Amino acid sequence: MAQETNRNEARAIAKYVRVAPRKARLVVDQIRNQSVERARELLAFNNRAAAVPVSKVLESAVANAENNHGMRGADLVIARAYVDEGPTLKRFRPRAKGSASRINKRTSHITVVVAPRKEA
Repeated sequence: MAQETNRNEARAIAKYVRVAPRKARLVVDQIRNQSVERARELLAFNNRAAAVPVSKVLESAVANAENNHGMRGADLVIARAYVDEGPTLKRFRPRAKGSASRINKRTSHITVVVAPRKEA
């Protein structure tokens, strides 16, 4: 089921990003409902590793808005931003007495939707 976007929205999706969804959501929660300029500042000074792929998705969404929908980048706000869980890579680590334990390397699908700011 594909999620529909309005005509006045632009989105970008990064799939199979090798960051655990739980960690990426901590970064995405900070930029939700912020202006694009404010979100760029928050991501630039965020120490978490997930800030880099989230920043790339944000820049892609802004570029899509400018080039495909004719919107101005300075007037955009993040309408929706969320992280879905992708497939998990399963690896094994040898343990004592010939046993093994599983390591789950989780992946994420990061989605950012930008829209023009509503003037009230």
